[in-house]
Amino acid sequence: MKKQWLILALLAAALIALLQSPVVDLLTLEGFKANREALQAQVEGHRWLAALAFFAAYVAAAAFSIPGAAVLTLAGGALFGLWQGLALVSFASTLGATLAFLASRYLLRDAMEARFGARLAPIQAGLAKDGLFYLATLRLMPIFPFWLINLLMGLTKIRLLPFALVSQLGMLPGTLIFVNAGTQLASVRSLGDILTTELLGSLLLLGVFPLVVQRMLSRRELRSRYQGARPPKTFDRNLIVIGAGAGGLVSSLIGATVRAKVTLIEAHEMGGDCLNTGCVPSKALIRAAKNAHEQRHASRFGMASTAPKVDFPALMARIHRVIEDIAPHDSVERYTGLGVEVLQGYGRLVDPWTVEVRGSSGDIHRLTAKSIIIAAGAGPFVPDLPGLREVALTSDSLWSLKALPQRLVVMGGGPIGCEISQSFARLGSEVHLVEMADRLLSREEPEASALVQESLTEDGVHLHLRHQALRVVDTNNATQGAGKALEVKSPNGSTALVPFDALLCAVGRKARTTGYGLEELGIVISPRGTVETNGFLETSLPHIFAVGDVTGPYQLTHAAAHMAWTAAVNSLFGRFKKFKIDYRVLPWATFTDPEVARVGLSVAEAQAAGLAFEVHRYGLDDLDRAIADGSTRGFVQVITPRGKDKILGVTIVGAHAGDLIAEYALAMRNHLGLGKILATVHPYPTLAESSRFIAGIWKKEHAPQWAMPLLERYHRWERS
Repeated sequence: MKKQWLILALLAAALIALLQSPVVDLLTLEGFKANREALQAQVEGHRWLAALAFFAAYVAAAAFSIPGAAVLTLAGGALFGLWQGLALVSFASTLGATLAFLASRYLLRDAMEARFGARLAPIQAGLAKDGLFYLATLRLMPIFPFWLINLLMGLTKIRLLPFALVSQLGMLPGTLIFVNAGTQLASVRSLGDILTTELLGSLLLLGVFPLVVQRMLSRRELRSRYQGARPPKTFDRNLIVIGAGAGGLVSSLIGATVRAKVTLIEAHEMGGDCLNTGCVPSKALIRAAKNAHEQRHASRFGMASTAPKVDFPALMARIHRVIEDIAPHDSVERYTGLGVEVLQGYGRLVDPWTVEVRGSSGDIHRLTAKSIIIAAGAGPFVPDLPGLREVALTSDSLWSLKALPQRLVVMGGGPIGCEISQSFARLGSEVHLVEMADRLLSREEPEASALVQESLTEDGVHLHLRHQALRVVDTNNATQGAGKALEVKSPNGSTALVPFDALLCAVGRKARTTGYGLEELGIVISPRGTVETNGFLETSLPHIFAVGDVTGPYQLTHAAAHMAWTAAVNSLFGRFKKFKIDYRVLPWATFTDPEVARVGLSVAEAQAAGLAFEVHRYGLDDLDRAIADGSTRGFVQVITPRGKDKILGVTIVGAHAGDLIAEYALAMRNHLGLGKILATVHPYPTLAESSRFIAGIWKKEHAPQWAMPLLERYHRWERS
């Protein structure tokens, strides 16, 4: 940073010296005309030396972004003629632009990104979308200032050589016009004589030309993706949705709501993984485990602690009843009543616009649609370790357990692994959690992970952090008896056996991208193994969209629903207006005890983005309701820009964190700061008051300290 300031100071000194030199007098049309004869004499007497001096002056003017480039360009034509003047100006302007570009990149980019990152986003997006065609268009259009383009491009990720080459070519037409005008300087009374309305219109059309070429190439490339397939003249449906999880249900409902003809296809159970094997059953399990925990620790509330008697079959029966009670919300009957045609069977894309549906009885239907949304979800990922797949339970098959396992091994320290480990430990299982990372919940703040780790340990979970699972082996010895064990490798390289009666693999989920025609159509799969989509959730065939776990990047039920709105609207009304998916305000929660919830940036993410920020924290051990409930473990943390009332990120650890995070998501979505939260009345005594207290901490930290002595004197005067 000190080196940058030193370079900036030297550049400023050089600029001041340049502005004090006689060269500045030549940067106006009148000044150049007044000195033209003397300059012409210098050129005739020392042509190459004069050309070198002119080249250096032009480079300096362009590098320092000094106004007057147009006059210097005229001077090039007047002093050196059309072709030599064109060569001098063209290469000098490119070199000067490149120097300005480098200065912007290495001296200003960090500060500018931190301060104006959001405003630079459209330029970054233009480059990402149209590449060098975008820069060529800016260069060809004279309405964009030459110097501003240099500085802005330095703040982007464009490489130096492409910038220089495109600048050289893009500036050439305008340079030619001005140099040629300089050869006829006597007829030029002002720059307006050159930039006539007709000429400006021509340059604007020329500027659009690169984008037209880019669009033509894109259309040609897009046609090749369809492999010669042509859409039918008419379609059976406006929209076909494959998959009836959260993303598919919301997509089809939006389509039906706007009176489109929509067909929803589901091969298994309505409601997808969330209802049948994920969110719903796991939360019912967590509630039962919390009840057992409260019985075991009832003495904290002045009652007799008792060892809970877990009726595991009854517990599992309740979990399945909960699923059955919620199932009508996602049922065929409900969605049919809302105007969605629901077909139960396997859907397969047989061409870009046709879906074949094979029912359970073997009947086959073929339907065509203008647009298709893939919402096929994801399934548990089981690593290819020796013996693992033969014994592993997953989040799908866990709910078929008939008896509480005496010894449970859980692979994976993410949200699913932590929730299940804590729940089964509270129900009475001996639980061992194996995780390769050095902490649980690696996406969360380290302090949040530490509190969850502490809580799981207190509940009896044996944590094996930084341990690698190797294989499942049979055991038959006096110590462990006959059975199975997971062999793990510790950080020091030694191995150990962890015996189990049941093993849950919760190391991640894999998108369902095979078996329904994507491969045959050539739809691009990303390196992450998900269906690749752009910001509009279009796949490589733009009339086919993908939402939810099948495309990511967030495998969350509410994220799938959020994506579904974007995809459904774009699929039905994209010819008029398309919307980009926005993940900036996407909350999530892990339902351990304490719960962990987050929205926006973490400290590590804010640091990686180079932001100047502040961290404010409030401990729940100070909150009246938390004290009364005996739920004081946790905190609220808010990240704000330095000196500004804007919320960048929030982490809550504590009871009902998943509910409390919604207030911050609402505030961030509507650009409300902590000042607005502080001014909002929160009922007493509630956990929600923590939001008011953290806002109060922020307010106190930003109180104008200079005013406090004055206020003290004022009140002293009031008492006198």
